[in-house]
Amino acid sequence: MAIAEYEGPVYLRFGRPVIPVFTDPDQKFEIGKAWMVNEGTDVTIIATGHMVWKAIEAGEKLAELGIDAEIINIHTIKPLDDEAILKSVKKTGCVVTCEEHNKFGGLGESVARLLTTELPTPQEFVATNDTFGESGTPDQLMSKYGLDAVNIVEAVQKVIGRKKA
Repeated sequence: MAIAEYEGPVYLRFGRPVIPVFTDPDQKFEIGKAWMVNEGTDVTIIATGHMVWKAIEAGEKLAELGIDAEIINIHTIKPLDDEAILKSVKKTGCVVTCEEHNKFGGLGESVARLLTTELPTPQEFVATNDTFGESGTPDQLMSKYGLDAVNIVEAVQKVIGRKKA
């Protein structure tokens, strides 16, 4: 396991939602290296954790709308895979970040910080607002806080509308 071999502090997060397995069992896990889930040309969707599956679902809906989404699984936020993010965003010209986390201080802000200094790009965030959580089933909570494929599709449509021609 990569975290057992890593020198330094690590943080491993498990969630409650049951989602399909979307990674190849032979996929090599490397800390700080993203996985390309789907190549696309119109928008980059960067997701972490359970939101990767929601991004895959959104990608299918977007394809029906004629939008070709590139989906990247950022399984480690620190170190962030700057190279994979910049390569993708240079190609697509806009980005949506998706995380089951507060929009402040997580994946979205890390990507925004990178893009602000290296490649200013329109970005939308699919994450929770700065509010206290509540109790409920994973599906109830994901829906309440907008952490679903429908909201990812809406964020993609919004960010594509702001993309430079």
